[in-house]
This record gives sequence, structure tokens and C-alpha cells, in this order.
Amino acid sequence: MTHHPHTIDSRRVYATMVLSDDEDEHIYAKYLRSPCNPSGTIALAMRQRQYGQEENNSMLTFSSRVAEAIDAKNSLLCVGLDPDIQRIPAHLRAHPDAVYRFCHDIIAATHDLVAAFKPNIAFFEALGAGGVEVLARVMALSPSTLWILDAKRGDIGNTAAAYATAAFDYLKADAITLNPYLGGDSLEPFLSRAERGSFLLCRTSNPGSTDLQELVLADGRPLYMAVAQLAQQQWNSNSNVGLVVGATQPAALIDVRATCPDLPILLPGVGAQGGDLATAVNAGVDRHGRGLLVNVSRSVLYAANDHSFADAARAEALRTRDAINAARQA
Repeated sequence: MTHHPHTIDSRRVYATMVLSDDEDEHIYAKYLRSPCNPSGTIALAMRQRQYGQEENNSMLTFSSRVAEAIDAKNSLLCVGLDPDIQRIPAHLRAHPDAVYRFCHDIIAATHDLVAAFKPNIAFFEALGAGGVEVLARVMALSPSTLWILDAKRGDIGNTAAAYATAAFDYLKADAITLNPYLGGDSLEPFLSRAERGSFLLCRTSNPGSTDLQELVLADGRPLYMAVAQLAQQQWNSNSNVGLVVGATQPAALIDVRATCPDLPILLPGVGAQGGDLATAVNAGVDRHGRGLLVNVSRSVLYAANDHSFADAARAEALRTRDAINAARQA
């Protein structure tokens, strides 16, 4: 079949290229015929994207899309794609397309278990001139899954607008992480895209977060709670704002959820960073037992460093998803 990239969306071209490769078909088939996907709906979704039959999400709010993704997979799990070339299995490092191959196999092994994937743009930019093209190809995979671009953008005016165009129009991200420190005008180019989500850094999981986020304002609130209240009261007119709150901060998570009962929360900090999973899930879910995306990266990506890495990633993702669901139901 001859493809004409200038006549159709580039992500569909990439998906077609992937699906036309016998090795890729075999890898996807292995996991598509799993008990979690007996009807093959994920394979059908990939074929629909290949032929331009993508579902129109323009009538759904982003918050609704998060809830639908969670329900469709019965999962709050988000797998972060942080492909460190020094940590991927040695047999892949000599591959001319090593990072794409690694991410592809992780996605193939886990996509039916997760509500979202979260690629960190830095690991792709570090590859040099072709890194963003690799990222675009990775994000063309698994259209049944939400894609959150972890970029932590924060700028003003036409620069912010250019960042939004790159994330939403070129990379086709469903959502992006943003730094709200520059205020509402820096967020507007993203928030004006009603069908796309923006997760704002609120109370993060890194040790240095206390330097600024816990500064006490004149009214007695910590700075991170001011961010949460602005998100809830001023910035969410399109129902497309979420917050990033770390699992290593359970007390902050309780306070943020109380202030923002319906906002989606992206939760890093479990797994390698040491946050307690059950405590964080109980504190972070909304009243429907949803509204939370639990991000896990290294424990899934690097569950094994040999030819079994994809199978090991699936086993760890399955274990984590089931532990999250047990906490939801407790």
C-alpha cells in the first residue's frame, strides 16, 4: 500500500507504518488477545485511527473523558514513559530506533491495563533533532488510552500559544502538565482548548517542593492551596483543569481533594519515590471512586533489563492496577 503523508494526519501515517510491520502486529496480537481485552476493541480502535475514523471527542469535557477512560479500563493507572537510554535493556541500545522500540513494546504490553500514558518530553528532546519525531510516533500508538504530555510548560503570550499548538495539534496530546507560577494568562492558550486537559503543578513529590509550595501567604494558606483554589474557582470554566499532587504528601492531598472535589488529580510519587499507594488512593479519589490517575514510571519501565522486559512490565502494571483497585474498594 502506498501512503501519502501530505494528504492525511501524520499520526495516522505513523500508526499505519507501525501496523504494517509484521513484528509489530505479532507483539500487539500477543497482548490484544488477553482476558482484559476479549473483544479486541483496542485493535479495532487502532484500525479506526489508521483509516481516519477517530472518535470525535469535541462534545465531551476533559473531566468526562478522564472518567470514561477510567471506566473503560477499570483502572486508575497511568504509566509514565521516561525512556532513559542508559537504563533500557542492553539488547535494544544498538537498535537504530531504540527508544521508540522500547516504548512501543512497553505500550503493547500494558495498554489494556492503563487509563493513561504520560511521556516526559525531556527524555525525547535529549535524543537530539529527531527526538520529537520519535515522541510523535510513540504518541500515535494506543488511541484508546489518554495521552498526557509531561512538559510542565509555563510562559506567556505567543510563546504559550506556540507550546499549546505543539502539544495539542502536532503531538495530539489529550492533556499536558503546566507550571501555573506565571498566572492565569499563561494558562489561557491551553485552557481555551476545552476538549484538552491541563494538569497544573500544585503540591509535587520532590523534596525541594517545600521551598516554594509551602510558603505561607498573608491569609494563612500555603501557596499550593492558593493554586488549588484558583484552579477550582477561576480557571476551570471549561471543566478541563486538573492538578498534580504527589503521593508523598498525603495530608496535602486530603486538603486539595476537599477543596477541589471534582477536579482530576494526577498523582506521581508512588513506587520508586516511596509514596504509600493505599493511603494516596484513599485520599485522592473523588466521591465516585474516580478522578485520580496514579502515575508509575520506573517500577514498570525497568521491571526487567533483559529480553523479558515487556512481560515484566506487564506483570508489574497488572500488580499495581489491582492494588489500586483494591484500595478504591476498601
